[in-house]
Amino acid sequence: MTGMTTDAADLRELTVGTGAGGEQLGTDMVLNIGPQHPSTHGVLRLKLVLDGERVVSAEPIIGYMHRGAEKLFEVRDYRQIIVLANRHDWLSAFSNELGVALAVERLMGMEVPERATWLRMALAELNRVLNHLMFLGSYPLEIGAITPMFYAFRERETIQAVLEEVSGGRIHYMFNRVGGLKEEVPAGWTGRARAAIGEVRRRMPDLDNLIRRNDIFLARTVGVGVLSAADAAAFGASGPVARASGLDLDLRRDEPYLAYGELDVPVVTKTAGDCHARFEVLLDQVYASLDLAEQCLDRVDRLTGPVNTRLPKVLKAPEGHTYAWTENPLGINGYYLVSRGEKTPWRLKLRTASYANVQALATLLPGCLVPDLIAILGSMFFVVGDIDK
Repeated sequence: MTGMTTDAADLRELTVGTGAGGEQLGTDMVLNIGPQHPSTHGVLRLKLVLDGERVVSAEPIIGYMHRGAEKLFEVRDYRQIIVLANRHDWLSAFSNELGVALAVERLMGMEVPERATWLRMALAELNRVLNHLMFLGSYPLEIGAITPMFYAFRERETIQAVLEEVSGGRIHYMFNRVGGLKEEVPAGWTGRARAAIGEVRRRMPDLDNLIRRNDIFLARTVGVGVLSAADAAAFGASGPVARASGLDLDLRRDEPYLAYGELDVPVVTKTAGDCHARFEVLLDQVYASLDLAEQCLDRVDRLTGPVNTRLPKVLKAPEGHTYAWTENPLGINGYYLVSRGEKTPWRLKLRTASYANVQALATLLPGCLVPDLIAILGSMFFVVGDIDK
């Protein structure tokens, strides 16, 4: 243009690639995946640097769903905080409630009736099955297979029916209370729950045979997104993600809470650490949890007595602090409770499974191709509310 000159230095600047903040030279491109809900069961953003179709680096950016639950705990009493705990991992609501109730009971030195303990375990295992079935249906869907979703949701509805009958809720059950459970289960419920378990167990091979050895599914998942046992341990990964990499850790067996110490808890592990191994752990865990739930129901039928403890109108935990942790469906959840003797917690810090597991994406994604990105992302089985709390 008239009146303007361009020297050699200006030309060199014009040819610099975008890269990460302008630092990468050449053809590297920064691509933002999200935060528009990219098959992640919540709102997550991935900031990727790409060299063509290959991922050079990945940065998971979280916080888009943050509700400040940990601060809200501080202005809710011990009955009300269960409502909030229900919601951070909306696929594991019963297990979330249970962890908070256990922390408060431990701080108060409270004994829970035996019948309530075994009912809690039965319901927690059924909730684990529901959680896993959601991922067993949605993960194949994310990489192009629509049919497994229909089978997974058929089984989910069968289990949902018995949980809805006992609690009145389908997602947020609100059935745990400090000292036990909200109320006694309906007459004949354990028999109906056992029938539902048997039905799901008989029909699970429909889903299993459809996807586990499917050639297309194997091509998309075997050898993709390998997480080594050392990396899983370094990131604090737990649950199915860690056990698929060979970390043989399950709190139900290793640090028993409730009455898990009286059961022989089968721990499903694999060694490959890839997307397919993570899927297989989830699939095999469904069979194991159905068996555990049935054993718990058998024990419930042999027990009589109350399912809760009579509490004062205003419940106050004594001054002190405690830490309770549970083997939630997605991994280890920890609840650090600090009390100053008031009716609300002074502090309640959550250590959620998804928060630790998603950190591994920064190691897993570099080097993979863009088409494998969603396959790896979905196989980490996280709920973003569990990250952002």
